[in-house]
Amino acid sequence: MSLLDVHKLEARHGLLKAVRGIDLAIRSGERLALVGANGAGKTTLLRTLAGIHPASAGSITFDGEDLTSLPAHVRAAKGIALVPEGRKLFGSMTVAENLQVAASAGRSGHWNFETVVDAFPQLKPKLKALASALSGGQQQAVAIGRALMTNPRLLLLDEVSLGLSPAAVQGVYDSLAQVVAMKTTLVLVEQDLQRTFDFADRIVCVLEGTVVASGLTSELTRDEVMAHYFGHRSQPAAEV
Repeated sequence: MSLLDVHKLEARHGLLKAVRGIDLAIRSGERLALVGANGAGKTTLLRTLAGIHPASAGSITFDGEDLTSLPAHVRAAKGIALVPEGRKLFGSMTVAENLQVAASAGRSGHWNFETVVDAFPQLKPKLKALASALSGGQQQAVAIGRALMTNPRLLLLDEVSLGLSPAAVQGVYDSLAQVVAMKTTLVLVEQDLQRTFDFADRIVCVLEGTVVASGLTSELTRDEVMAHYFGHRSQPAAEV
């Protein structure tokens, strides 16, 4: 059985249907990448999975339990964590405080303050600094570390490398290797296709709120993904 099963999921922004009938099945320990142009519905999908945005139809099942109507804090307590686009840190709080506030989820596991800081060594000299004073790469490290403090079984990462320098992106992905080693299930939105192919097990292409293609990274080519990205080969995909 899949860890996460999404069936005919829909989500709206007013009259706009941003997510339209998505079916998705994610195995425990899998690394899945969502690929698509801006406005394709990727962020809304992640926010709906995390419970931050309401589903207007369909269902979300996590480890056999229907979470569709449950709020975000309950989903976090059950093991779903979102690293949002733009990081959304508490800028007036220190790095240490940003990490510690997430411990309120109350889940036990490998991740705690010490193990998170060990995984993101770039944060060690910055623990007393305000989050607003950090570089983009350091802020992303804090955002991921804060999510890990909840000991998630499913980690949702939105726009991992957006606005970061190549060196900062490499540092973030180097640290994510430790998350992968813990067999955490990952769903990420990443605009850098090379990073996507290097990191993910499977790619799901999203166009105008629907899944138009899905496949293992070992079986897809960059040209195929780019064609779906721009809708040149779009066709409905049933079950992924």
